[in-house]
Amino acid sequence: MAGAATYLVVIDDSPESRVAMRFAVLRATRVAADVTLASVVSVGEFLQFGAVQSAMLAQAREEALALLGAIAAEAEALSGRRPLTLVLDGEPAAAVQAHVASNPGIRALVLGTPASGGPGPLVGHFTGERAGSLPCIVMLVPGGLSDERVATLA
Repeated sequence: MAGAATYLVVIDDSPESRVAMRFAVLRATRVAADVTLASVVSVGEFLQFGAVQSAMLAQAREEALALLGAIAAEAEALSGRRPLTLVLDGEPAAAVQAHVASNPGIRALVLGTPASGGPGPLVGHFTGERAGSLPCIVMLVPGGLSDERVATLA
């Protein structure tokens, strides 16, 4: 639905990002919101090898689009609606922060946390000193939640 509030989920190849997607999709369905799945492509700078950097960036974007397509299909199976997908370029925290800042319809940034071990860099970034600077809430979804528990919490 155009203009609806949006849950932005950052997707990577980790199991916890899939759990975060499930939560966001089920929650969005209950509150008539949209879901956008975002993947961030970050390629180190190869100033002397521009063609190599360009090829690496193109390959990384292809991989991100393939991953987003697969996760979007899972989301569609859950809700009957295919989420929007986007690839952001740059340093992950800065790219996500800029996207959130420029899209006032984003209701929540949804991040998965690992089932064990410390938080990933995005979770650390958005729950640390910069937590109060976002124009939306941050939802942290524990990666160890079962599908049943995710459905109950959503």
